[in-house]
Amino acid sequence: MEVIQSFDFSILNGIQENLRCAFLDNFSIFLTYLFTSGIFWIVAGVILLFFPKTRTAGIILLAALMLSFLTGDVLLKHLVNRPRPFTINTDIVLLIKQPSGASFPSTHSTLAASVTTVLLVKERKLGFIALALTICVAFSRLYLYVHYPTDVLCGLLLGVICGAAVLLIAKATKLENRISKNRVA
Repeated sequence: MEVIQSFDFSILNGIQENLRCAFLDNFSIFLTYLFTSGIFWIVAGVILLFFPKTRTAGIILLAALMLSFLTGDVLLKHLVNRPRPFTINTDIVLLIKQPSGASFPSTHSTLAASVTTVLLVKERKLGFIALALTICVAFSRLYLYVHYPTDVLCGLLLGVICGAAVLLIAKATKLENRISKNRVA
């Protein structure tokens, strides 16, 4: 665990020493608040529900968000209970209000990756936009010193797994066919 912690801090401190600037400060703060609690992604999923062409994607996206939140935030955060990096390196002055809860995995990253996974499969153009947002959100968690790189990487991986799992369940249950039948009726 010491090797991982050393690796994590070398990246976090490297970002702080080499990349800090007013633009990234403001951009990272903006992203953090925009994507807090998954509200942005939930609203995106609900909007997709209003259009017959994207309704299936909306349902799958919302289900992937729920699975991601339950596995990451409710289960893993409490099982692992990893302290956040700013609680170990107390020399860091946070740019945002101190987040509560454990560090592992990054919920922001998990939710973003689950949405991106679903959209890349169901709505490719939107998926590429989500991918760009996911990369920015993941980086912002490191930039703001509120997550370790391994928290973010594992959060991204968990999000992909949750998104893929929900896509597979939707395919196995022929969700799209059922939604199409309801549209015709």
